[in-house]
Amino acid sequence: MAAFNIPPPSTTTTTTFSSLPSSFCHSNITRTSYFNNDYNNNKKYSRGFHFSLFSSQTNPSSSSSSSKTKRELSKMPTHFSKSAYDAVGLLIIHAFEWSDYSAVWKKVLSFLGVDILHEEYHKNVIFLTPCAGSGHSWIQDGSMNRNSTSSNKGMQGPLHSVFPSTPAQVSSVEDLFEFICSGPLISKLGLTSEMIAESIDKWISYGLLLCRLFQLNELYLTVPQKARFYHYYIPVFIWCEDKISKHVSQFKDSEDIPPLVIGFSAPQGCGKTTLVFALDYLFKATGRKSAMLSIDDFYLTAEGQAKLRETNSGNALLEFRGNAGSHDLPFSIETLSALNKLTKEGMKMRLPRYDKSAYSGRGDRADPSTWPEVKGPLTVVLFEGWMLGFKPLPVEVVQAVDPQLEIINKNLESYYDAWDKFIKAWVVIKIQDPSCVYHWRLQAEIAMREDGNPGMTNEEVKDFVSRYLPAYKAYLPTLYAEGPNGSDPENLLLIEIDEGRNPILGN
Repeated sequence: MAAFNIPPPSTTTTTTFSSLPSSFCHSNITRTSYFNNDYNNNKKYSRGFHFSLFSSQTNPSSSSSSSKTKRELSKMPTHFSKSAYDAVGLLIIHAFEWSDYSAVWKKVLSFLGVDILHEEYHKNVIFLTPCAGSGHSWIQDGSMNRNSTSSNKGMQGPLHSVFPSTPAQVSSVEDLFEFICSGPLISKLGLTSEMIAESIDKWISYGLLLCRLFQLNELYLTVPQKARFYHYYIPVFIWCEDKISKHVSQFKDSEDIPPLVIGFSAPQGCGKTTLVFALDYLFKATGRKSAMLSIDDFYLTAEGQAKLRETNSGNALLEFRGNAGSHDLPFSIETLSALNKLTKEGMKMRLPRYDKSAYSGRGDRADPSTWPEVKGPLTVVLFEGWMLGFKPLPVEVVQAVDPQLEIINKNLESYYDAWDKFIKAWVVIKIQDPSCVYHWRLQAEIAMREDGNPGMTNEEVKDFVSRYLPAYKAYLPTLYAEGPNGSDPENLLLIEIDEGRNPILGN
């Protein structure tokens, strides 16, 4: 195959195809350079050039949309924004009511000046095709997910989008618009259908970025995958963006603006780490510097844990790391205070990390040389943990749950100054039953064992979770009813999820 190798233009070039099929209705093709970024080490590699073909109008004859949807879509931008394209760097050919895709493809190849694209560039091609009677096409509404994986590899992966040998049956932008509007968080965030219509290109851009992160084919997202992106991750990201804007507006132009610390309080296994990972990626992909922290990063060193066990001999809740008392609070204050000062270019620091595999699984603080570096000016700190925001309760309340909680409750008194007072906005993920934690953990360990990796037995999982359940039973009701310790209701987003970890219309 002939390699796709075009000298980089000094400026972005736009060429209009007057000879394209009439079904492309005022389309144009834009050539621009794009740099792939390695998510782990931020090194630039594989410089290439990609093309985007946007249709500038919706299908006026679409019979699948309601009149309301048509009214809302009439307020959309006339084309997907260039920023949406630049953020993803893909060849997007967008059309409807066409029959001979090979003729269209020849036009594109002619413009590129090549006979055929090298295979590696096929990975960055999205050929959007219509369903019968639909307008703009974007995402399939079926269950097939070709060339995709749901695994989280901790890095930016390639999009497995290829030029199809036959037209793909995908749903329209009108359908995606209605799907977004049906999400359980839309009204909670104060979003209207008009607001979604006006920002639909942003939603699509974020969806493409998430597909890139999780190595999914945007043409073949399943309904659960669409729900995870458009009903959960993207709405939460938009909420975070709004809180950051309001945070920044409180400062004068001449003032240093500290990053907004957003706390994510959610039980183990419910997907909070993956959510935060996705949000961190979206912030970085859209040009904003962010930092991820977990309460796990502040566990006591192995030596400190040994002393804690010895001091509280016989208390199963403090035998291993996890509950209040097993964290290095002065170190937490030092780290969060330093992050708040990361307001200028050239400033940098390392984020602590914890090695849970050290000392046969008892854990220890990781070697500082392995800690990731974060640079200023920092926009946001995403701080997550299973017990963030827990408030100390009257002694008789915790004793009624488990007498061993009394020392845990006492330890909680120091956590507000160490963690919660730094957090200015909160996302609290509510579960219906704490027993879900056991089932989620069991699922994870079974999957690990099936993949040939070390994993806890069912009995070990039961023992592990049993050390957290007393705290869940004692503190979650207050967290859900009153919010986190010291939180502002105006800056609190409460999301209830089901056993499948999907948002639902909760109370």
